[in-house]
Parts: sequence; structure tokens; C-alpha cells
Amino acid sequence: MAIRKGNDRNDALLNRRDFLASTTAAGFSLGFSDYTSAQIETADETQGLSNEGHITGEARINVVVLDDYQDVVRHLSSFSLLDHQDVTVYNDSVKDLDTLVDRLRNAEAIVLIRERTWITDELLAQLPRLRVISQTSSGVQHIDVEACTRRGVLVTNGTTGSVAPAELTWALIMASSRHLHAYSAELKRGTWQSAAGLGLGRVVRGRTLGIWGYGRIGTIVAGFGRAFGMNVMVWGSERSRGRAVADGLFAAQSQDEFFSQADVVSIHLRLVEATRGIVTESDLMRMKPSALFVNTSRAGLVESDALVRSLRAGRPGFAAIDVFNEEPVSDASHPLLGAENVLATPHIGYVEQDNYEFYFGTAFDNILTYLSGEPENIVNPEALADERSHSGLAECALVR
Repeated sequence: MAIRKGNDRNDALLNRRDFLASTTAAGFSLGFSDYTSAQIETADETQGLSNEGHITGEARINVVVLDDYQDVVRHLSSFSLLDHQDVTVYNDSVKDLDTLVDRLRNAEAIVLIRERTWITDELLAQLPRLRVISQTSSGVQHIDVEACTRRGVLVTNGTTGSVAPAELTWALIMASSRHLHAYSAELKRGTWQSAAGLGLGRVVRGRTLGIWGYGRIGTIVAGFGRAFGMNVMVWGSERSRGRAVADGLFAAQSQDEFFSQADVVSIHLRLVEATRGIVTESDLMRMKPSALFVNTSRAGLVESDALVRSLRAGRPGFAAIDVFNEEPVSDASHPLLGAENVLATPHIGYVEQDNYEFYFGTAFDNILTYLSGEPENIVNPEALADERSHSGLAECALVR
């Protein structure tokens, strides 16, 4: 495999053939109560895709992986799926069209990490060699799928793991409730048992956990809350509340009740036009001064600047967030980063070893099945008709 590691400063070619010859043993089991059904594939299961989808032969295509902030993709076991391709991995994120065109000009396949880069018609128009875009999760709202179809570019996607973001949500709840970040920072400064003015932490047992959105992730978080002795209250659609009641949970009678009665509010909704700004400043101001607001879903779910204003007003008293309106955040003066009553993490809900093996194993296998002539997980099947009229990659498809 020829691996090209790219960034703004260099584009040095790194030759590492078979640098991951063996699979990382990552078998693990997760125990949840009866009302939790979410599952995730392990690295071992993902590696099995390699045995099914491996392509032999001499033909190679140019694959570009964008926005690998931590330079971890090429160290995954699943990366060996691309052993027979020429791969370029970029570790920074760029928004400038000309720079993106320069990076993707020779790409025949692009691997996207979530929504870190938007694929527009203007960009696609300058990428004549591109044939397939492999998305590492199910969402494709950042891709102009219609333009891809019109230009004969196939879009494939995967599925979204639920365990990793649910676990991060619970970690933020526990860390915030006991002020762990403040105690740790003060201890490193040589100050014993100081939470930098935040006061004493509190246990969660006996308090009310409010969950807006009782889907796969919300269900797991509810299970964690129950295990820790919390009273779980759910808000959301009628269907969502009905499922919660069937699982023995309490459904709030109104949005006002949900925000005013919860000691912890955790949001687990998809960001679509109907949910953009669905959490208003008025909602947040109804929360108790002692309450915690948690958002590991999408920043756009909260009305613009509402969280900053409500935190300054002391309602809620604390927030734990993993998502921002503009990412990545590189300005340390961001109002939420500078607030003493905020615990912030850099959108790492899904950034976890087993989840990444699952994400990228699927994304890489989608490229291989495309090359084999039997594409899977297709978002725009209409693009196949146009693709088959080309003499490019389709004629290079090899036997699996």
C-alpha cells in the first residue's frame, strides 16, 4: 500500500506495506437491561468484512480520506482493507474550495468522516475522476446527493453506532455532577480539594434525568440513569413518550414540565429543519439553578447563543457539551470554552476505537464492493446507470 499523509505543511509519501498484518483482538460484551437493544460491531467482526470483500489483482485507484484530525485512520486494523489502493489521508480540515479541489483532483474515491467536509455541486464539477463517495455514518445531509447522481458519482453510507456517544454522555453527566474537571485542574496546580468556586459536587441517585429523544442513544442513557438510581423522565414525540412509558419510565406532560423538573437534561435528537433551534432560551431559563444541560447530539438543536446567555443568567447552573455550531473550534476565546460552568469536549461522542473500526471497516468495504461490481449501502442507486456508461472504474472492477 502506498500511503500519502497530507496536510498544509507537507505531502510526504510514506511507504508502509502490510503495516497492520494482524487483527487487533477487540472482542467485548456489553450488558444492558431488557429495554436496551442497541448493538455495535467489534473490531473482530469488522475485520471479517476484509475476508469477504478483499479484491485481488493489480489495478489500483486513488482513495482520499479527509479530516482525520488525530491521524488514527491509518493505524486502524480495518485500514488493511485498502492494502491494494493508493491512499492519501489528510489530517487537517479545510473549507476553501480551491484547496479542496487541489486535494481531491485525482481522487476516484473519497472517504468522508461524518459531516466534517461538505460536498457541493461546485466542488463536484471540478472532480472529473471521482466515482464514489463513501460516508462513514448514515447521515448524508452534507452531501449534494442530487448533484452526485447527475454527475454519476455513487454515494454509499454506513450505520451509526449508539454505544460510544451514549457512554460519553454518561461520562459528562458524572464528571459534571462531581466537578471532576475542576478538581483535577486545581490539583495539578497544587491546590487540594478545590473545585475553583463551583462548590460541592452532587450524587445523581434520586435525582431526575430528563431525556429528550428516546431513540437508540437516549434509550441507553436512560438505562445508565436507572442503573444509577435516577428517576428518568422522557420528552419528545408521542411515539417516543409512548415507548418510554411502556419501558416503565415517566413521560413529561409538557415541555415546560420537562425543563423545569429535570435535574439533568440530555438532548438526543437528529438535526433536521424541524429540530433546528428546538431548544429555546426560554426552555433553558426554566431549568433549576442547580441543573445540568447536556448536548452530545448537535449544537444546532439549541437556539443560537441561547445557551451562552442562559448560563450567564445562571439557569441552568452548568452545561456539558460535545458539539459546536462551527467545527473544529480553534479559538480559545469561544464563549463556551471560557465559561467556568461549562465542561466541553471536542465532538468525540463517536470518536472511539471500536466505533472507528466499525465506521471505517464499513466505509472501506463499500469501496471494495463498488469495485467488485456489486455495490452495497447505496444512497443514490440512480447514479449506477450513468456510472455503467463510463469506461473508467467500472471496467477496472476485479473479481472478489
